[in-house]
Amino acid sequence: MSKTGKDILISFQKRWQLFLWLEVFLYAIGAAVFTWFFSFSLLISIIGFGIVFIVATFLKRPWKIDLQKVSSFIDRKSTKLEYSSGLLLKTTEELSGLAKLQQQKVAREVEAEIKQIEPEHKLGTAAITSVIMIAIGFSAFYFGLTENYFSKENKIPKEEIIVFRPTDSSSIKSKAPVLEAQQLTINYPAYTGLVNSTSSKMDIKAVEGSRVTLKLSFEGAVDSVSLESMGSRRPMKENDGSYSGTSVLENSGFYNFRFTDTAGASYVSDLYAIEVTKDKAPVIILEGLKQFNSFNYDDEKRINFSAFITDDFGLANAHIIATVSRGAGESVKFREEQLSFDKTVESGKKSLKLTKNIDLDKMEMEPGDELYFYVEASDLKQPQANIARSETYFAVIKATVDYGPGVEGGLGVDLMPDYFRSQRQLIIDTEKLISERGQLSKEKFNKTSNDLGFDQKALRLKHGQFMDDEAEGGMETGGETSGENHDHDEDPLADYTHDHDGANEHNLVEEADGHDHGEENEEGEDPLADYLHNHSDPESSTLFADNLKAMLRQALNIMWDAELHLRLYEPEKSLPFQYEALELIQEIKNSARIYVHRIGFDPPPIKEDKRLTGELDEVRNYRKNEEFEENDDFLFMRKSVLRLEGLKTSNSNITEIDRELFEKAGNELAEKAIAEPGRYLKVLQDLKRLSEEQKISKEIIIETQKGLLMSLPKANAEPQKRTGFRGKINDLLLKELELND
Repeated sequence: MSKTGKDILISFQKRWQLFLWLEVFLYAIGAAVFTWFFSFSLLISIIGFGIVFIVATFLKRPWKIDLQKVSSFIDRKSTKLEYSSGLLLKTTEELSGLAKLQQQKVAREVEAEIKQIEPEHKLGTAAITSVIMIAIGFSAFYFGLTENYFSKENKIPKEEIIVFRPTDSSSIKSKAPVLEAQQLTINYPAYTGLVNSTSSKMDIKAVEGSRVTLKLSFEGAVDSVSLESMGSRRPMKENDGSYSGTSVLENSGFYNFRFTDTAGASYVSDLYAIEVTKDKAPVIILEGLKQFNSFNYDDEKRINFSAFITDDFGLANAHIIATVSRGAGESVKFREEQLSFDKTVESGKKSLKLTKNIDLDKMEMEPGDELYFYVEASDLKQPQANIARSETYFAVIKATVDYGPGVEGGLGVDLMPDYFRSQRQLIIDTEKLISERGQLSKEKFNKTSNDLGFDQKALRLKHGQFMDDEAEGGMETGGETSGENHDHDEDPLADYTHDHDGANEHNLVEEADGHDHGEENEEGEDPLADYLHNHSDPESSTLFADNLKAMLRQALNIMWDAELHLRLYEPEKSLPFQYEALELIQEIKNSARIYVHRIGFDPPPIKEDKRLTGELDEVRNYRKNEEFEENDDFLFMRKSVLRLEGLKTSNSNITEIDRELFEKAGNELAEKAIAEPGRYLKVLQDLKRLSEEQKISKEIIIETQKGLLMSLPKANAEPQKRTGFRGKINDLLLKELELND
């Protein structure tokens, strides 16, 4: 069913009025939220909403929008209606036949035109105004500009108000002063970047080094106000009727207020927690870096790695501490350098990703030099920054092996090489060569085997120093170089084998040359020969015992066989000899250890005439009694539990001795509660009341006793005799009774 022209105008009228009412509501809701941020009172916000709603309603007047005004507005906005929309407001009885036709025509045109005509309103302006008012109120609240615009009764929530109790209720003769205002201001250290905060809550939670200012105002005459914290008391300064105190936070703990009125009555507050957050040291994580790096002389000697460094409040600096060592023994030298990262460290950032490329050549390192380095970072903490360092990493340039000139040519051997392989290292390298036989070419394999034979020879010469073998293994100077007396029929492997049946090379049997050496030297014999250390005799030139000399000589002979097979490119046959040589060397090391006699109790000599006689008259048993004093860190807490049990059952008054006991128990618990102030705050508050007040309800005594029992550590189980049978069911029953007590 199609709408009539009048119905179309009525629908437009309602839409126009709705827009105007929305404008009024937006102005009112913006004013209400703005008022809330300044008062935090629902009643004041409702009043503000109502006032603005009424004023905006009278200004906009949505009820004034009637059909006549709608018709005039549509005629002004449309060019096709020719100011004829007023015909739609008349009934058909009032119109002639021609007018009726005109009314139907106008109704069709109005229905088409009205979809493009928007009612006159300022809804966008109202929305922007409301948003601006809400933003202003929120900004004023966020920056603390709204605290003093309304009464202080609305500023402090009821649960946060400090409650003062008289220490002696019987001595109070006048009305006690009433707390009017309380304020806690925390000024964080500048390096943290935290915004200073102001609150009415007295529990303190701040960063180490923060400056805390406490301010109290009273309604009534007050003589003095003091601040008590961890056994110390400090007076608060008066300024224009308010009392303030300032301190710098260093450790966690507890504190409370105490004031005295003009009549001399003393009042004390509950305990409040101080929780100090420590500034943590930076955290350093290194990636892409091995603990130990080694380079050959011809390698590209570079170390690349990344460092991830984080800190809770910002980093100040980060660098690399590198130490280069050169030389060995007493001639070692150290050089320390401070290296910067490839990227400049931006001070104040909480996290950094840094990279470094260390070039050992640019650090002027040579073969044999070693590099030790670690990353060090510091934060912005004042006055003493936190410094953290990573693990130490190592890098070394392998030293080139130098055995002196002409080792193979027989021109002499440097008996003190800078570096030589151990027998265990030779075994590892030989096993590696055997496992890589199929991967290496024949020339490479033979060359490596020959090099290992050369290393085996160097090791044998090194151990031969202890036997004074200066020309071991055909290394006599001139023997191979001159070639004058060289026997062409000589075995080519003579230098690498042992003729155990020939020239008695190893002195295994006595010489049998037919000469009587004793007779030849009888007249010229030195009478001190038996008492001198003759260095010209190879077998007498060391301090080894005879059995160790024999073992060392055997090890040297076995090294000959190991070298032979390595020279013949047979590492598999050389390996058993190497293991045997290693076993002998280890046995020699263990045998050469020095034995130190144990120092202990020397018993008195036994009287032979009393031995085995069975007489016990003079025998006395030795007995020693010693008492160990066990320190109990919670002695007063345990005594307080027993005393509270007596107060709970006898309903007696608290004495001065009891107050001292509860105060000492509170000090013990406070030391334990420093790590977790909030966990033991209620028990400490109850102990504070017991040590300050005279009349305490039975409920507080019960709660304090339960809190102390839960705070005490569990006692260590001690062996003892069981007096009766205790089954599992009985234990469960007792446990349920304890929980439901």
